[in-house]
Amino acid sequence: MNIRPAVASDVAALFSIRTSVRQNHMSLEELAELGITPGSLPGMLVGTGRGWLAEDGNYPIAFSMADAEEATIFALFVRAEYEGKGIGRLLMVQAEQWLASQGCKEIWLETDADHRVRANGFYRHLGWQEAGMQDDGQVRFIKSITLG
Repeated sequence: MNIRPAVASDVAALFSIRTSVRQNHMSLEELAELGITPGSLPGMLVGTGRGWLAEDGNYPIAFSMADAEEATIFALFVRAEYEGKGIGRLLMVQAEQWLASQGCKEIWLETDADHRVRANGFYRHLGWQEAGMQDDGQVRFIKSITLG
């Protein structure tokens, strides 16, 4: 397995992974309603945004994305057949370290508030703390980070 920075030519792979997940699934149409499209995604990988793609050989299996201006990790998705292998944790570390290198001290993310969603326990296990419900039904997690 290899983790590398995601680039504009990876957009199709990122959408393939995002629409393949079992929990917190969204279709291409639902993503487009949120403004996440093949045209908008490349802009989220440059400037204050970055992404990382995990591959098994040449097969894209997971990705994470972060935005330093917002101090947020806004995407972390792993293909179902690769869950439980530590890939999500490695991608989270990549995103957290990059945000710290950009001067972020406290970062946040939001996810489905449903207690049955495994992501909630995953984030808690990695040291994230629940910070409250959002108006859209998502739960916000926060984490203090340092470089190193």
